[in-house]
Amino acid sequence: MVTRTFLGAEGSEEYAIPVGSGATMLQTIVILELQQGEMRLEMLNAGGSVAFAVQSRPGDQVSRAGVVRLDETGTLRYRVITRSARDGGYQILYQQMQNGNRQ
Repeated sequence: MVTRTFLGAEGSEEYAIPVGSGATMLQTIVILELQQGEMRLEMLNAGGSVAFAVQSRPGDQVSRAGVVRLDETGTLRYRVITRSARDGGYQILYQQMQNGNRQ
């Protein structure tokens, strides 16, 4: 699980989380919350393509679930893009899938 909060944010940043297990699939849930501005979180597949994205709505909690493919080193990657973002945060929950099913 990843949890991040911030008072203010601006720009684009990419993150990498070592999950292990090599190239595999993860069932992923992203939860965003933001009081002002804009935030978009993109979960990235191996190779950098966007698996799915979540766009914030000021004052609301927004969530989305999807499947993300890890690279051969077992690294989960995501990108956060913010514009005039204030008082926000996000959570990323993930669980490894085995043969297309949850473990």
